[in-house]
Amino acid sequence: MPPHAVDRPALRRQLDAALVSPLALVVAPAGAGKTVLVTQWAQSRPDLAVAWFDLTAADRAVGAFARRLCAGIAAVAPRFSPPEPPAVTARARLGEPFLVDLAERLADAGDLVLVFDDLDHLSKTAVLTDLWRLVDLLPPNAHAIFSSRVDLNLGWSRHRLEHDLVEIRQRELAFDDETTGKVLSAIAGRHIGPATAAAVTAQTEGWAAGVQLTALRLRFADDPGRVVEELTDTDQLVMNYLSVEVLDGLRPERRGALMRLAVLDEVSAGVVEAVADVAGGDDFLTALERDSLFLVRVPGRPGWFRLHRLFRDLLIYRLRATEPAVEEGVLEAAADWFLAAGDTDTAVDYLLRGRRWTRAMDLILGLGPDPSEEVRAAKIAHWLSMVPPEVRVARPDAVLLLAIANTMSGHTRSAVDTLQRLADRRLTVGRRQIALAYLAAEVQFSPHPELFAGIADEALALLAAHPDAGPPDLMGLTSRPLLQLISQVSAGRALLMLGRIDDARAHLAAALSPAALAYPRHRVHALGSLAVAEALSGLLTSASEHANEALAVERDIGAHGHPAPADAHLARALVCIQRGEAGAGAASLAVAVAAAASNNRTQLLWLAHVASRLIHPLDLADDVEALGPPPPLVRQALLSISLREARLEGGRGALPAPATEWSAVAFEEVAGLVGAGRTAQARERLAQLRAAGVQPNPIALIEADALTAWLCLAEGHRVAAREHLEAALQRAQDDRLARPFLRVGPPLLDLLDEVPTGRAEFGRVIAERLRSQGSARSERLVDELTPRERELIGYLPTRYTIADIAERCFLSTNTIKTHLAHIYRKLGVASRDAAIERATELGLFDSAEHHDVI
Repeated sequence: MPPHAVDRPALRRQLDAALVSPLALVVAPAGAGKTVLVTQWAQSRPDLAVAWFDLTAADRAVGAFARRLCAGIAAVAPRFSPPEPPAVTARARLGEPFLVDLAERLADAGDLVLVFDDLDHLSKTAVLTDLWRLVDLLPPNAHAIFSSRVDLNLGWSRHRLEHDLVEIRQRELAFDDETTGKVLSAIAGRHIGPATAAAVTAQTEGWAAGVQLTALRLRFADDPGRVVEELTDTDQLVMNYLSVEVLDGLRPERRGALMRLAVLDEVSAGVVEAVADVAGGDDFLTALERDSLFLVRVPGRPGWFRLHRLFRDLLIYRLRATEPAVEEGVLEAAADWFLAAGDTDTAVDYLLRGRRWTRAMDLILGLGPDPSEEVRAAKIAHWLSMVPPEVRVARPDAVLLLAIANTMSGHTRSAVDTLQRLADRRLTVGRRQIALAYLAAEVQFSPHPELFAGIADEALALLAAHPDAGPPDLMGLTSRPLLQLISQVSAGRALLMLGRIDDARAHLAAALSPAALAYPRHRVHALGSLAVAEALSGLLTSASEHANEALAVERDIGAHGHPAPADAHLARALVCIQRGEAGAGAASLAVAVAAAASNNRTQLLWLAHVASRLIHPLDLADDVEALGPPPPLVRQALLSISLREARLEGGRGALPAPATEWSAVAFEEVAGLVGAGRTAQARERLAQLRAAGVQPNPIALIEADALTAWLCLAEGHRVAAREHLEAALQRAQDDRLARPFLRVGPPLLDLLDEVPTGRAEFGRVIAERLRSQGSARSERLVDELTPRERELIGYLPTRYTIADIAERCFLSTNTIKTHLAHIYRKLGVASRDAAIERATELGLFDSAEHHDVI
């Protein structure tokens, strides 16, 4: 059945170009559209005489073919004078005298094209050899087109070199989405949308007959989209066509070999010999390609092939119908071949498809460490999920590895369920250590840290109580030092999100033992998490050092784009916020969000949400999305932001309950009282909070002193106010911790000039920040900048080149240049140095952070 006549102008132009040569070649499988293309081309060239010959097996008879050939030419070229027919000999050849005479007479026939369609019917005959000879003898006014289902292997190389041979094959004839849409619409008699056309192209791989046969089903369908969704691997019309036109005509041994090969995704000569009972794999594949039996070369893998999807589907269908027991054996034989070749991954794939569960799990559990842990983890999760649960449950190590792999590949809910069930089972101590450690690690994916803090403690206790338990080695991810590291970091993260920042720092610092050096990727996690805790504590110098160390380890192990450095990038953003340089943290925040979102790290996204509120207070549309309820630390931070916003607007936000210890919310509670002039109540609350104990981290002590300075000032005690402010500045200046002073606000400006420490550089920076708060000029500019431009401004004072920035932002260098040009225009500057200076004036980052730009 020929495909519907859709115009192919690009292919017609190729045939036009071929007229300067004696021959054009069109080779493709049945139903690819060869005949339609050549017919359309002939119809588009009324200036040419076209003699068309549909060849059959009957044309193997030399005498009859010669007469038919001459008659066909004479019918379209009146000036052609046929030669005498050749003498019939035992060799059954047209013969050189006849061919020479014919060629000479063609010179007087005018512009003439000889089309030999279905030339494969003359394969391996003397007549085909004679036609090949005729091509060499053709005069300049005559041209031949050979159209065949198979590559006739007549030595095309000479014509490629001498005549620039035009060859049109399956890859050129395959329909694209637009062409498919035209064919479907024409046959179905209705408009077929682009999505449906694309789905049909994908299903048929652009095979013209497959597209037409699908269109026949669409003609009477009420819902074309539903028809495409229901296309099955054994679509009857397509299968019938292939069966009659291709498969049933094959020799039994070739058909049997193809049926076995169809089970496999890709094949090579070695695979053919291993699974198809074929002695010469190379010769077999060469013959298939020559005969256009729907064999497609695999790009980038010389010597490897695959079968066209629809043809492969038919072969598998036949195999399952005629030899149902063969498929699993073929898959196991292929697995053996790939295993011997060192390709364990493909071997596992085939063993699983062949239902060889035990062998597959043995291979999976025997895998060692892999540099691309997350990529390998996703693959292992897929493999082990294919094993029936009733088979998998008998292998605790397989269940453990599946849970670990699900954790690493982002399938956290499944991992938690599996690990909780395992932790409740009667496992060996070593396996229970693994289950608890990795269950504790799920804290980073959950907004409920309270659920995992106890699990982390239990994991650490079990590791301490049984130092010689000997957990099984699963892909290099279950050694005792690594389990210790994972448990410590998980405990630290849980405590951090519960708001117990000092306890979190202690756990995270303990995680960075010398043993952690052996696990660089997990060390990146630990360093980054410690940096976040330190940034929230006000230990900004240490936070910067640990964040930078984490990113240096990331670069060393080539983990760019990996989610592990998300903590470190967030820590850098938090450091900028704490130093009053919120705009400079935008770039780090953007990278942190992208990394955390890549594997759904809920905890980190909630912290990033808080950072976004502080960096972009005027643009809540730029806020970071986080799922689930916020953890306690974030709830406190968000409440404090809301209270401050209400205070600055002249009101006082409602407190759910008075704070019992010093916190960001307690700070705002007291600040609200001072701002409202209720100094007595403020003094009483401050005394209560101090009596309860202020955490010994720098930020709490500085906040308490800065707030006390404001309270004393409001009470008229300027000397005491100066003393408290000086104490706060002295504690803050080494880390350049500005945020506590900025939270108090402009009331501190006059005091800064009276305090000796205030005349130092750090005090002047604080004063500048306080004066710039609420600056209409700065706010208008920030509002004009896009989120991406605000992100890129943070890179200006770094050593990063444009190429470095492009890599970190996942953009092209040209896009970065365009954004920088917009930034320079909005800042009213002409260079990067000038932009840095202007952005510093606007408080977008601190000049003390500048580095030489490479």
